[in-house]
Parts: sequence; structure tokens; C-alpha cells
Amino acid sequence: MAKSNLPKWQQEISSFKGIKSTFIIEGNINDIYPYYMVGSEESMPVSFVDMSAVLLRLFNEKQNENEYDFVFCDPATGFHNKFGDRFGNVEEFCARYSNTDRDKLPFGADRLFKKTCKVDDIETVSNVIRNAIVDTERQKPIAVVLNFASRYISSPQNLDPDESKLFLNLLVSSVNAARINDSYNTLVLVVEKFNDLPAWFFYNNPNVRTISIPNPDKDMRSTFIDKEYNEFQENPELLKIREKFIDQTDGLKNRELRELHALYKRLRNKDASMELLDTLSIYKYGILDNMWHSIDKTKIDNLEDLLKKRVIGQDRAVSKTVNIVKRAVSGLSGMQHSSGSNKPRGVLFFAGPTGTGKTELTKALAEQLFGDENNCIRFDMSEYSEGHADQKLFGAPPGYVGYEAGGQLTNAIKEKPFSILLFDEIEKAHPSIMDKFLQILEDGRMTDGQGNTVYFSETLIIFTSNLGIVRQFVDSTGRERREQLVSPEETYEEINPKVIDAIRNHFKPEVLNRIGNNIIVFDFIREEASKRIVESQIEKINGRVLKQNKLNISVANEVKEYFCDLAVRPEVREMGGRGIGNLMEDKYINPLSEFIFEAGCGEGDTVSATIENGELKFLKQ
Repeated sequence: MAKSNLPKWQQEISSFKGIKSTFIIEGNINDIYPYYMVGSEESMPVSFVDMSAVLLRLFNEKQNENEYDFVFCDPATGFHNKFGDRFGNVEEFCARYSNTDRDKLPFGADRLFKKTCKVDDIETVSNVIRNAIVDTERQKPIAVVLNFASRYISSPQNLDPDESKLFLNLLVSSVNAARINDSYNTLVLVVEKFNDLPAWFFYNNPNVRTISIPNPDKDMRSTFIDKEYNEFQENPELLKIREKFIDQTDGLKNRELRELHALYKRLRNKDASMELLDTLSIYKYGILDNMWHSIDKTKIDNLEDLLKKRVIGQDRAVSKTVNIVKRAVSGLSGMQHSSGSNKPRGVLFFAGPTGTGKTELTKALAEQLFGDENNCIRFDMSEYSEGHADQKLFGAPPGYVGYEAGGQLTNAIKEKPFSILLFDEIEKAHPSIMDKFLQILEDGRMTDGQGNTVYFSETLIIFTSNLGIVRQFVDSTGRERREQLVSPEETYEEINPKVIDAIRNHFKPEVLNRIGNNIIVFDFIREEASKRIVESQIEKINGRVLKQNKLNISVANEVKEYFCDLAVRPEVREMGGRGIGNLMEDKYINPLSEFIFEAGCGEGDTVSATIENGELKFLKQ
């Protein structure tokens, strides 16, 4: 394989070794990486090795001689070289640059390392490194690799005197590195993130080259799987799922792919029918049963009728929702994208007036699809409007308050990976949260504050919003005001474009592009729907009284007409179904409860409801 086809980060190191005196490497630093052996460009055997081995090979690409001596250092082990004295004798290194007699050095034998020099004093560590990097008398240039470099300090913003001296010595090393055989002595710092180091060490330092290692892309995963998963060569039938398997491992590191393979072989030994994709599901979610696969087809066929019985007056919204949900259940959502199989099952954006059934439709979906409303996980986004609100959802980073607790959203998905996510009033969320949602909608995964990858590819995500319906603002006197932007007197055809325009004006194009045409605008509760809701509420209330109190409630037609007239009043219609619910509680449930108590109604009694002189009356029969 041609050198130009090496991973970009390896190309950078190969190009700038000897040119830059300092490298800072961050990102996917604990993985295993491809290294292509010397051979023809058409067919170079690849091996997967750890960071130390890659660095050693990149700095010593000549076949017959070493270009660089090598020494590694980390807070736990001290100075060492697991590749033996050929690349640098640690005992001689420590004795030479610590100004200490060799027999006084604290060496320890280890099966991985030829020699180990454990130095607990970080100032001594930094002095040794500085003395080595600035040494002009060496026969060969040296590369000192400081693994887990950020673990030498507690906080990059608040260094104690010893920590400050450590990085001051490293800065001197970077600036004053000696040039040997036309190449700089080199310092390599390996960290999780650049900002784990004090900024003054690398900011505006022309000697430093910062390099990020990404997670394996599709080509990298394909190379690893072809090398390590011999099942694809031994069983031609598996080749049919190869591309799907590679797509669905998006986000996994090479080490995780190796673990996944080991898990697959273990499970196959116990159950020969175990499939590779099933093993992937177990690896990601901890369980094999996929609730989307167990949804009854007849339930999907009747889904629209079932939802219309519960969500009244929103036939357009229900029909469009069902079409999208059918794609989600069949796994066809996002198939037009290159890696659609990793995106969430589906994305819906419910918009429209308050109380029109947006949340109710979501709960009804969860009940019909999964048999339980609790599989709808709801977040009120008005609670996440502050600056660090994203930490509440996704978890605080290490060292911050709440780190151990994790994020509310990521914890919920770990517990219920097959679910419907409802984000109410999404327009009130802090912008930093919307940036995180972009990754979820695009990649179907998120890394929480504890570094764990959480997968959203088996969720149906629903956003709700009142944008375009009302506008809240502060007037010139400092008072908070609400302005109604649309009214129940307008037709749905007039309301729909106003709401969609308001949504498009509020959200970034990147967010809208991922939602696509799945914006569903709910209508106001119209007069006919209001009457149906009233009748439904009366039946529901009377049914509960019969079940709980064993009382029969007889309601005359004029009572229903009385509440239907109240339900279409402007102040009630403005609040939608929620307004009708409040009306029924105030004008029907409360008087009925009071009558049952005062009349001493008991089990088996019948209470009739009538209208007398324009007022609701109850009578015990």
C-alpha cells in the first residue's frame, strides 16, 4: 500500500519528524492502529499495533539502521523501553541525564520492559527529559514519548509549583531542542485532549505540531475486519452482510472490534445459531431482543385508526406521523444517506398550538408500538436553557460537579435503548444542546462525560415546539408579554406556512436538513373536534367512577350539549385539549365529587346529570 494511503495522522508524523521538535497527540490514543509493512505498493501486509509501536516505526522507517533512539515515560512506570536496548538503553539514559550514579538509580524488572527507571519526583522527570532533548553530543537524535502526559498535573489552569516547573522544563525542551544528524531531538506528548495541558505550553509555539487521531473510518474498519474476521473468508454467506456490518460498527474503535469478534466467537461456542449482527446488538446495547423487531405487523396496519381514536381532530398530523413511523419500524429511515443504518430510527418535529395533542400523540405511539407509555422518555427543554445545560443531559466532564452521576439523557438511553425520545419545547434549549443533537441525528451516537459511547440508532426522536403560534417578549416597561401570532379563526392552510417559516427562521440549516420534511404542524382544535373531545372526556370520567366507586353516572344529552357549547368558547379553544380538560375538571368532576360525598352515594347507586335553568344538576336515583 502506498505511503500516501496511511492514516492522515501517521502521514503528518512521518512528514514532520525531525522538522518539529514537539508533537502533541490527542483523540483516539488508546486504540490499535494499522501499520503497513515494507513491501510492494500493490500488496503491503498490514498489522495493527499500539501507539508506542506506531511511533517507533514512524521514527525509524529505515530497514537496516535506527534513525532515532527511543525512550518512553509515563506517571505509573517511569522511564522505559519495551522494545529493548536496540532502540535506547534506559539505564544509560537515566544515568546520563539525571546526573546520578547508575547503581543508585531505582530500576525495576518487568516482563514487558527490558529495564524500567521509576522516578516519582516530577521535577526530576522533567529535568531528565530537558537534559536529553537539549543534548547536542548525541550520536543519534532521541525521541522521548510522554504517555498520559496530562496525568502529571491535577488541573491545567491551576498548576502547583512542581507542576509548573515540569511544563516549564518541557517548554525549554521544545524551544531549545538539539539538532542531531539534521533532525531535532523530539518530545512527544500523548493526551486525551489538547486542553488537558496548560495552554501556554503550546499556544503560539512554532515548534509544536498538534495531531488528532479520529475513530476508525469506514475504510479503516473494513481493513481491520478483513484482516481479523476470518469468518467472512470461511463462510461466503456472511459476505452478504459484510457492508451492513461495517456500516453498523461506525463509531467503534479497532480494539472494540477485536472485543466484538471475541464475544461473537464465545457466543457461537454456546449457540451455533448466533449471528454476527445479533452479537453487535448485544455489544452495543447489552441485550439481544430488539423491540422494533417484535412489533406486531397487524398493530402497524391498524396504527392510524388506533391513534385517531386517542388524538382527536389531528387527522393530517396522525397520517403523516404513521407514514414516518412505518419507515422507522421497517428500518428504512435514512436509507438515502451513505450510512443511514446508524442514524436514529426516525425524527419527527411536532409544531402547533398548545394543547392540540403533540405530547399525547407521542405517548400514544409508545403505547401502541411498545405496549407501555413509559417507553416514551420525555424531557422538558425549558429546564435546559442555561449555559451548562448540556452537562445535565450528556454528563459533566471529569473533575466537574456531577461527573459521577452521568447525563440524564445518556443514562436514560443506556437503560432503555429501544424507546421514543420526546424533547418538549425544543426552541427553549440552549444552543450548545442543539449542537450535540446534530451529532445524534447524523451519527446516531454520543460520547457521555464519562467517555462511554451511547447509541441512539434504535430510538425514535420527536421534537415539539410552539414556534409561530405565540411570541414572548419584554416590552419597553420591562414587563413580559405574549403575542398571539395565529388564531383559531385562521384556516389550517393559513397557519401551516406561518409555523414552518418560524421554525426555519429559528433553527440552523444544519438542524433543519437533518429533520427534512418531517415537520408536522398540528391544527387548532376545531368545533367538531371539541365536541368529540367533550364526549370522550365524559365517557372516560364516568367509566373511572364506575370502576373505582361502583357508581353509575347517567348523563342526559343536554349535558353534553352544555359542555360542547362551553368548549368552543374562545378562552377554552385557545388552550386546545388542555383547556377542555381544565373545563371538565372545573365544571363536571368537581361538582360531581361534591355531590357524591354530600348525597352519601354508595356502591350500586345511580347518579343522573341534567341541566336545569342553564345549570348542571345531579340527582341520586
